[in-house]
Amino acid sequence: MSFCGVVSIAGRPNVGKSTLLNCLIGQKLSITAHKPQTTRHSILGIQTKDDTQVIYVDTPGIHVTGTRKLNQVLNRTASSSLHDVDLAILLVQSMVWNDDDQRAFDLVSNTGLPFLIAVNKIDTIKHKEELLPYLTRIPQHEMLKEVFLISARKNKGVDALVSAVQGYIPEAPWRYDEDELTDRSSKFLAAEAVREQLTRLLSAELPYALSVDIETFEVAPDLLRIGAVIWVEKNSQKRIVIGKGGAQLKEVGTRARVTLETLFDKKVFLQLWVRVKEGWADDERALRSLGYDNT
Repeated sequence: MSFCGVVSIAGRPNVGKSTLLNCLIGQKLSITAHKPQTTRHSILGIQTKDDTQVIYVDTPGIHVTGTRKLNQVLNRTASSSLHDVDLAILLVQSMVWNDDDQRAFDLVSNTGLPFLIAVNKIDTIKHKEELLPYLTRIPQHEMLKEVFLISARKNKGVDALVSAVQGYIPEAPWRYDEDELTDRSSKFLAAEAVREQLTRLLSAELPYALSVDIETFEVAPDLLRIGAVIWVEKNSQKRIVIGKGGAQLKEVGTRARVTLETLFDKKVFLQLWVRVKEGWADDERALRSLGYDNT
């Protein structure tokens, strides 16, 4: 007898969905940064233990503001991840409940799915009694089964959440081999590793105006050669990404290479180029060519 099911991790931007996925799987699959909308694609993380396989789906943050095509695509991707799943986890941040949280709650509760709420980042609260009034403000719903207090970053309270998830996984054959951790390709993971460092190193707004595309991915016995193009919308952004004397781009490459060597357990030779594609974040065709809007 085997059990297999799909669990969607939903919530507004920057509540720690990707950190939770990485914690659940025990390996870094989804990129993280202290900036909203870092995640742009649905990413599967596969957890196989004993007779049960749980397929977790990390999604872009559900948000109210943002009128560009890219924002619309991210919301559409997040919404579609709630179709054909067995359970949803609505992730919220302790002591915060704003319009985006409410929109995420409405979206999840209107699906008819059973769902759990995980209140994340409880490690940041000095006085735990402050949580009680916050918890009473969380809306009630007949499909909301339990509320958990967790810290995904410090792996606190996550075991209890995982145990609860097991109760919603139906009897079914596994969809993936026991040693598989994700359905995403190595090229996709490489592009995300580069974009993660760009998001962490660049000024607040610029990461939302760029995307990364892998042009070459060559595997040799002792070396992995990767060539990545960083797409921006303006020449002025290209200059910022490259930096004075190429220093910024070099730092991005150095940090990304370290991540990639850990991910692939192999020495990596990484080349980066910066090119301009004007208005790509508002162009449906450009978004599709860069791997967005596949829902």
